[in-house]
Amino acid sequence: MKLIFANRNYSSWSLRAWLVLRHFDIPFEEELVLLSGDNWRENIRARSPTGRVPVLVDGDLVLPETTAIIEYLADCYPDKAIWPADRKLRARARAASAEMHAGFPALRSAAPMNLRSVHAGKVDLDTIADDLARVEALWGELLDRSGGPYLFGAFTAADAMYAPLATRLRTYALPASDTAEAYVEAIYAVPAFQEWLGEALREPWIVEDDEIDFIRRQGPAGGGA
Repeated sequence: MKLIFANRNYSSWSLRAWLVLRHFDIPFEEELVLLSGDNWRENIRARSPTGRVPVLVDGDLVLPETTAIIEYLADCYPDKAIWPADRKLRARARAASAEMHAGFPALRSAAPMNLRSVHAGKVDLDTIADDLARVEALWGELLDRSGGPYLFGAFTAADAMYAPLATRLRTYALPASDTAEAYVEAIYAVPAFQEWLGEALREPWIVEDDEIDFIRRQGPAGGGA
């Protein structure tokens, strides 16, 4: 089994799939592809049917979508507790993950994942106020039910889905409740996340299109990840 993923500093969808594999101790090979440089788009298209990453390769299966990758891993490793064991909690976890997959467009667009940088004050809070309020409500409800430190008590795929969003709160010094701050701290404390972060901090590549200063100069744009 191999995971093809992009720059650790920027690729939020790559982080999600990689976290599930690493945290749940699933054996896999890594292949890093870059989001910049000569022919980088063609390089990714040669590996991914959609031209996007991450891509999971398992024998003749080529799976290029993060949520599908997570579900496949959960099917392959039912003993790993990738999702909560309780049926209703599992449904809640999947619903929360689906909301992350399809939601929070303003926050994702205005504050792209950037693990190496600190960009306090560079995001217009008015444009992301509704998304931040929803994050607070969702995290608050789930953490209150579970008792923490993760959304469903133990770390699950739902936490992997929200990990990149948690990093945005820190990168852009976004306003957050004590509950949200504690959850961000819990995400950063995950050993697998620390491993990814350490590698991201050592990456030499800069992808201008994913840097907030470039995005602000370009004006409103489509949603990020």
